[in-house]
Amino acid sequence: MTAASIIREIEALPLTEKLLVVERTLKSIRTNREKALKTAADSLYDDYKSDAELTVFTQLDAESFYEAR
Repeated sequence: MTAASIIREIEALPLTEKLLVVERTLKSIRTNREKALKTAADSLYDDYKSDAELTVFTQLDAESFYEAR
């Protein structure tokens, strides 16, 4: 099934079903993105835990931030 044929099928649906398709598609995208981010974070966890060069800027976390205008 191609994207064009899927779009044609969606266009033929009533509004409520179109909204359902959109909601489920967005949920799927969010879920996939969250899984990818978790996988990336998990793979880098040991590096950030043990490599001081990667966490050097966290020393600034307690500093006040003033935006220059």
